[in-house]
Amino acid sequence: MTAKFSFDALKKAVKAGEIDTVIAALVDMQGRLQGKRFHAQHFVDSAWQETHCCNYLLATDMEMMTVPGYEASSWERGYGDYVMKPDMETLRVIPWVPGTALVICDLLDHHSHTPVPHAPRTILKRQLGRAKEMGYDVMMATELEFFLFEESYPELFDAGYPDPTPVARYNVDYSIFGNSRCEPAMRDMRNALYRAGIPVECSKGEAERGQEELNVRYSGGLETADMHLLVKQCAKEVAQNHGLSATFMAKYHTDKAGSSSHVHQSLWKGGKPAFHDPDAPNGMSKLMQHFLGGQLAHAREITYFLAPYTNSYKRFCEGLFAPTKAVWSLDNRTAGFRICGEDTKSIRVECRIGGADLNPYLACAALLAAGLAGIEGEMDPGPEASGDIYKAGSVTEVPKSLPEALAALEGSTMLKTAFGEEVVTHYARAARWEIEEQNRVVTDWERMRGFERA
Repeated sequence: MTAKFSFDALKKAVKAGEIDTVIAALVDMQGRLQGKRFHAQHFVDSAWQETHCCNYLLATDMEMMTVPGYEASSWERGYGDYVMKPDMETLRVIPWVPGTALVICDLLDHHSHTPVPHAPRTILKRQLGRAKEMGYDVMMATELEFFLFEESYPELFDAGYPDPTPVARYNVDYSIFGNSRCEPAMRDMRNALYRAGIPVECSKGEAERGQEELNVRYSGGLETADMHLLVKQCAKEVAQNHGLSATFMAKYHTDKAGSSSHVHQSLWKGGKPAFHDPDAPNGMSKLMQHFLGGQLAHAREITYFLAPYTNSYKRFCEGLFAPTKAVWSLDNRTAGFRICGEDTKSIRVECRIGGADLNPYLACAALLAAGLAGIEGEMDPGPEASGDIYKAGSVTEVPKSLPEALAALEGSTMLKTAFGEEVVTHYARAARWEIEEQNRVVTDWERMRGFERA
């Protein structure tokens, strides 16, 4: 596996003609890379120190619409600049694009050079700093699911996204032969990511036609979010190179399973796992119990950061492995929070609520904020849930819709304390805009249902 690039190694590669392009990219609210492609020589000469972008990049929707109603960025404020400050620790070659390196940038205020508070990377870094002040290192991992289709992105776009054709014609969950048709693309993804310094563990067919899962080894919280971002970028670009398309929508089809992004979490202290206590029931230390208690207590408040779009909530349905209840259980895939690795040093909390459409920085930050609040308040997670948790009554339910999640977000004292009230207000505006847009759009379902019969 190729390690991340040092700046000196980049300069040598540029001089040798091996690297001619450097992508400098920020993370937007949707968890996408936005930025510039530099001629590599210009980057090593000066742009490695900083570059600039319009501040509307943290105030747009999926369509890049200049959304009204934000305090930080608006026509009234003139849509000024942010400073894009390359985090040179993230510099790496991206082998799926010839002659290209990539660096992720932090966003700074153009005038004060202080971190932009509502930038996703800033939000996560602040929660990681909070954990560090309490004496803990944060380890996380995300599991990404997505669908591969035979049509290319331009074909689907130009046709108005009719039903795309999955690369598999039947359920190939764990099937080695059944998943062999898409193996050329999946092999390229695994190898390209590995050569980019991302420790890929495996890929597999998932529980729906054309669905794939790609797993990366756990790491520190910030690096996990960075790697998650690059996995999505790589998957889309490699699929495109093969004439295919990939989607990370939470629910692309009414009658198909959704795609998730489970988040695994643990705290470490002094280089040792702090969640493990061999003398405690199931090996769960008091610290872990309090952490889990906080996540359960604040599950509804943080759901927006795990399910940020109207479509996200269509994934939450019974019998398709997406949880509908915010409870914990041991090795039970119907629970919102599953304890993995019980009675071992690898014991951890797996949050199963999030979809593949989440922003990894915001999701990890919200989960961490809730867990740390649980530690501070010594919260009790309560008894383990068991059996078919879809049928459980009198337990906390995952919000059923974006408006329900928005109400919980806006009422969250915990998040306002952890993130800052202005940050919560910023993302509440993003949620409200998504709702406003969805409410005004006439869908194919409405037209087919009511055109003649209404």
